[in-house]
Amino acid sequence: MKKTLLASAILASTLITAPSYAANVPAGTELADVQDLVRGGGSEPATLDPQKIEGTPGSARARDLFEGLYNLDGEGNLVPGVAKSYTANEDNTLYTFTLRQDAKWSNGDPVTAHDFVYGFTRAVDPATASPYAWFIEIPSITNASKIINGEAEPSTLGVKALDDYTFQVSLDRPVPYFVKMTAHQTMFPAPKKTIEKWGSNWTKAEHIVSNGAYKMDEWIVNEKMVFSRNSHYWNDDKTVINQVTFLPIESPNAELKRFQAGQMDLSYELPNDHFKQLQRDIPEQVVVTPMLGTYYYQFNTTKAPYDDVRVRKALSYAIDRNVITKFVTGTGELPAYSFTPEVVNGFNPATPEYATWTQKERNEKAQALLEEAGFDKRNPLSFNLLYNTNENHKKIAIAVASMWKKTLGVSVTLENQEWKTYLETKKHQQFDIARAGWIGDYNEASTMLDLLTSTHGNNDGKYNNAEYDRLLADAKTLQNPSENYNQAEAIAIEQDMAVAPIYQYTTKRLVKPYVGGYSPNPEDSIYTRDMYIIKH
Repeated sequence: MKKTLLASAILASTLITAPSYAANVPAGTELADVQDLVRGGGSEPATLDPQKIEGTPGSARARDLFEGLYNLDGEGNLVPGVAKSYTANEDNTLYTFTLRQDAKWSNGDPVTAHDFVYGFTRAVDPATASPYAWFIEIPSITNASKIINGEAEPSTLGVKALDDYTFQVSLDRPVPYFVKMTAHQTMFPAPKKTIEKWGSNWTKAEHIVSNGAYKMDEWIVNEKMVFSRNSHYWNDDKTVINQVTFLPIESPNAELKRFQAGQMDLSYELPNDHFKQLQRDIPEQVVVTPMLGTYYYQFNTTKAPYDDVRVRKALSYAIDRNVITKFVTGTGELPAYSFTPEVVNGFNPATPEYATWTQKERNEKAQALLEEAGFDKRNPLSFNLLYNTNENHKKIAIAVASMWKKTLGVSVTLENQEWKTYLETKKHQQFDIARAGWIGDYNEASTMLDLLTSTHGNNDGKYNNAEYDRLLADAKTLQNPSENYNQAEAIAIEQDMAVAPIYQYTTKRLVKPYVGGYSPNPEDSIYTRDMYIIKH
């Protein structure tokens, strides 16, 4: 996969990106009469409110229902969304977006700069309780931090509507990847009238108003979501798929059965233990691409003994990542010894020393560290390992628990919870060690490294290092923050082992051969509006 380039502002001039995109059907392609697509949707999302979505299942659906200032193409490059263009001042701290005047909500109302002001503002408003409030804080939008901390009114956020179709954002310092971030749902516009009328029920099928290529027709919890084309979408005439159905299936094996039975056209993932057979049997339907993400285990550093770096390092060293990626996952994943994956654009961290050791050396070091921390055969370490319900997570947990038992004499109790409960359990630090994964929200190292800052909303393990926080904060002021990123990575992993990286993600999906326009990218930002059904 070609590495994507970060969008950089053109100083004091207008940036006009490539022509707007949607389904690009090659000449001579004969389309099917019925343009309906059935997609695997992963877990049932807790919400479809863009400012409250947490996790990839909700994000995947939100990309079809809503649209921000900019979108991402198949290679992760920026293309226009509601914004046609933008200008930046000389020091890249003031961005002015010109919005298209034909963008409309699904009820026919125009999408205006005021909707973006409302969306950005409600994301940081403590009353919203957005789990992604920090996302507005990352690019240092003026007053975002103060508002989140209750030190300023939401209305003071550095966003304004200069008129109905001109939206302006003020940053406290230049952040070169800011425009790239606008493709994320937290920065989507929000329909104020609908939200104020229906409150938390505004995303129900009978109430929801959206501005993307699709609108919701039906939401049967734990069964399906059905979207149809939004005739008011500004680029509707370039959309081909008329209806998309998301099936909330947590089990990759159950999803595989639906796919093989012809009840699904595009899977959310695939079961690791069937990967090799599927590659042999239907290689043209198995699509694997690099992904901007890391699978890792999270230590609850608020409780002993996981607040002891010796324990964290011992447990991390004892994980044989080559065995996990070769025999347990076995679908092209790369062993991870750093937190930031290699696919991140322009980031080449130094290899941690422990990554250069043999597994035998890592195991010996792990045994010595754990004994030094006070755990041995007479006083064995025991704990719960939490993961969200999924066969692939279970297989990894069983394998890692076995490694810990064999190498360190550790006793592990596996605990699985469904997605919503798992998120709440981690959020309130009611765990010992937990499975975690992070898929980057934009292609830049900070999308991973910020996660381990002490104030980050998704730092559920509560890792806290003042020097690490300083390096990440200072990085936002630098034109080339690579050195800060390298130092931060070394502190978090080599020095502190804040988390135990296990592998770098790949996206693995089953895609029927008649599905055209499927264009995966490192961020896994794919859109139904890009796709079409070929006659078959």
